[in-house]
Amino acid sequence: MTSASKPAQPYIAQQQAALRARLPFADTRDFDDASRGLLARREPGAVAAEDGRTVWDNDTYAFLDGEAPDTVNPSLWRQSRLVAQQGLFEVVEGIYQVRGLDLSNVTFVEGDTGVVVIDPLISVETAAAALALYRENRGDRPVTGIVYTHSHVDHFGGVKGVTSQEDVDAGRVPVLAPEGFTEHAVAENVYAGTAMARRAAYMYGAALTRGPRGQVGAGLGQTTSTGTISLIAPTVDITTTGQRMTVDGVRMVFQMAPDTEAPSEMLIHFPDLRALCTAEDATHTLHNLLTLRGAVVRDPHNWSRYLTETIDLFGADTDVAFASHHWPTWGQERVRQFLGAQRDLYGYLHDQTLRLINKGWTGSEIAEGLALPPALEEMWSARGYYGSVSHDLKAIYQRYMGWFDGNPAHLWQHTPVEAGKRYVEAMGGADAVTGRARDAFDAGDLRWAAELLNHVVFAQPGHAAARELLADTYEQLGYGAENGTWRNFYLSGATELREGQFGTPTVTASADIIANLSPPLLFDALAVQIDGPRAWDDTLAIDIVLTDTEDRYRLRLAHGVLTYSAAPQPDPADVTLTTTTRALPALALGDLSPEGLAAKGIQVDGDTSVLDRLASVLDPGDRNFPLVTP
Repeated sequence: MTSASKPAQPYIAQQQAALRARLPFADTRDFDDASRGLLARREPGAVAAEDGRTVWDNDTYAFLDGEAPDTVNPSLWRQSRLVAQQGLFEVVEGIYQVRGLDLSNVTFVEGDTGVVVIDPLISVETAAAALALYRENRGDRPVTGIVYTHSHVDHFGGVKGVTSQEDVDAGRVPVLAPEGFTEHAVAENVYAGTAMARRAAYMYGAALTRGPRGQVGAGLGQTTSTGTISLIAPTVDITTTGQRMTVDGVRMVFQMAPDTEAPSEMLIHFPDLRALCTAEDATHTLHNLLTLRGAVVRDPHNWSRYLTETIDLFGADTDVAFASHHWPTWGQERVRQFLGAQRDLYGYLHDQTLRLINKGWTGSEIAEGLALPPALEEMWSARGYYGSVSHDLKAIYQRYMGWFDGNPAHLWQHTPVEAGKRYVEAMGGADAVTGRARDAFDAGDLRWAAELLNHVVFAQPGHAAARELLADTYEQLGYGAENGTWRNFYLSGATELREGQFGTPTVTASADIIANLSPPLLFDALAVQIDGPRAWDDTLAIDIVLTDTEDRYRLRLAHGVLTYSAAPQPDPADVTLTTTTRALPALALGDLSPEGLAAKGIQVDGDTSVLDRLASVLDPGDRNFPLVTP
């Protein structure tokens, strides 16, 4: 944060003190586990891109030492100290993890001739640095396999830092992933990718200054790296629970877990090593059921059910459980207890939310009124550092009931700007509302202060006193938050109110992601960019001919919507594009001129003005749209 940041208010300091007294801080087993097996650290802990730009710097978290200051929730401070530990760790002989070099962990499983890499981080640069650290300490072993546990970018984006497309194409490095991986990985980062990336900038706080008044972590990991995102499509689909694969002598047994933490996800058991990779379905936090960056609501019922299956399948044959985040858990009984608590956590939230839904409670009422059982509340691994009880319960309500709570007053509400104008007028004007908000701030009623000031800022964005006080309010809310992503959201809002927009540090819709769009996904990605009103009166038809697959598609723009069909068409198209499946994604890169397409290997025949008409109605997203102002 800048010099505009403020100290913690007395009521926040009192909250922190009460939490220190209530939670079991004397239990240090997590610190023992998080440091167990350390072989080496990367010195320094920074990673740079080829152009010299720093894309990761774990050393910026060196301040995380000693007791938590009043500006950081002491439970979150504890979690951040654990997650910030960086280095190469031995899980068991033959399995090694590099932690603290990105939001996620990368795991190296040694085979007969090389090493199988599980979940190669977000960025090419951080993945390459992790592999180098591994090789410096375990020998220069070749990469002989890649495994993606699920379809989120922090588990595949660095793949070209550990292997190459050429080695995969040549069959030297198989890439294993759960069925549906590519579709979900690409769609999530393209369809609503611009909006998700913008909100992720708030969620992970990558642009925030590190420090006791700034970014201290994100609960699941410290933050996201900002390097090059890559993708190599899987060559082997894992489709069924119990499916077995051996890669370079490494025996693996898979458990499918779709529609849990990700729509495409799997767990992996290593029978020869009595080790279990829980992917992201069992970590040392309550996870998100609806991530603050935005996503499809996850299914906690499935999540809980699959963890029961995990215990039944592998519990008796597992001596260590490790995940793609956080640190491992050792000991058969401790593993079973850990998995059981995670299962019960999601099952309780799901079942109790439905019970209260059926009594007429709304999402916000459930979030305020439902607490975890004391036994779970006191488990560090069930604390809400990344997900939270509050927003997870609202997500469950949304999954079953949608956005509408049944109250007709909420059926057709004003937009934030129009509602803000009316609230401010009804309450006596912007100055009067800001005065009331000041009283609420001083009394420690920060949620009401934020509610009032948000109306003022949306009604009158230039009201300096309201902006300043809203920034102060968000800051105090951030200081008090146990959840890392809540803290980052609040402090990001304060930063943008004080200093202006900081943009989107990590853009997930990279060239590699776009290059892996299947033709239907590509056409859908174009369709969501059509400015409907501008295209109302235009009609056009484009044929796409793919020479490598002999597929043919008809794109049709009419009534402001772009549709496609693979069926034979009775009439000729206005223009025909002939190319290969690999070259086709060039359509999504912006230049639809015949010259631009030809340069990318796409032949154009017919009325080329049709391409200009299509380009004229494309409306790509805004990576810097405002969140805390109109």
